Amino acid sequence: MKKILFISVLGLLSCNRNTQQAHPPVGGVLSQSDLNVSRERMKNLNSQERNHIQDWINGQAVKFCPTQLNYWVNTEGFDRRERRQDNTLISYSYELYDFDQTKIYDQPFERRDAKFGHFDELKAVENALRFIHDGEEVTLLVPSSLAYGTYGDEKKIDNDIPLIIKLKAL
Repeated sequence: MKKILFISVLGLLSCNRNTQQAHPPVGGVLSQSDLNVSRERMKNLNSQERNHIQDWINGQAVKFCPTQLNYWVNTEGFDRRERRQDNTLISYSYELYDFDQTKIYDQPFERRDAKFGHFDELKAVENALRFIHDGEEVTLLVPSSLAYGTYGDEKKIDNDIPLIIKLKAL
């Protein structure tokens, strides 16, 4: 009798209609309207961040130059240098700061003998590593779209946060 009652209750619960709107899973298909809203949001966010970064640059003694990938670096002509090719090795480290110049992580991120084309890195860091000289240290000003984007790093960096990255080729 208990089994029949349990199965009946379970059946009733499973038949309960859910009136909430269904959302596609991460990586799921979105409607054109949803894509347009997302695109417009990112365009506005990028514009706001670029203005914020430019205002920050205007208050600095160091000159920062824009790159073709939409981040700034404290070295003129940086992304017009000779580019490192895939499968070449590089060792590097970098530290992350917010625009209040507060260090986000105590320890720098460091990689030894990473092979281009075979490692996953922040877009701006990977791009800058293509142009940096051995032993050189550069500072990158990176909008959130080239950093941790709309999700953050799920640890200390929230979503939509532009970063200052101090990068050094070891």
